[in-house]
Amino acid sequence: MDSKQNIVAACSAFLVHKSEVLIATTFATAALLGAVVGSVLAASVLFVHAADSSNTVSIDNFIFTPKALTVKAGTSVTWTNHDDIPHGIASADNAFKRSAALDTDDSYSFTFTAPGTYQYFCYIHSFMLGTIVVEAATGSNATR
Repeated sequence: MDSKQNIVAACSAFLVHKSEVLIATTFATAALLGAVVGSVLAASVLFVHAADSSNTVSIDNFIFTPKALTVKAGTSVTWTNHDDIPHGIASADNAFKRSAALDTDDSYSFTFTAPGTYQYFCYIHSFMLGTIVVEAATGSNATR
């Protein structure tokens, strides 16, 4: 092998090595950036979920989530329909006003002022049941 071939071989090896380093650096940067962005998004979702979840009921796949919710007197509870079909909220003993039929992403809210246990259901699909437990503002619990 002459010196010209040695130089070409050395340059090729250098370029291959430089390409490998560049690729490795790119993957490492992408992985780090992905981890950072993923962590920020996860934290924001958890923050929003934690901030909103204390007084909300989700309707999805013919299920109220949570099935039982405990709140303090004076709290407004909001039901949001995430199903593709309508649902309606009604009190089992007419303790609160019945909602209109809720289409996808529609919401209904009611403010519970008196401590007690409130059973509710979907008046369109009566097998869907839920409970709201309302505690006195001081933390004691009464039964309606």
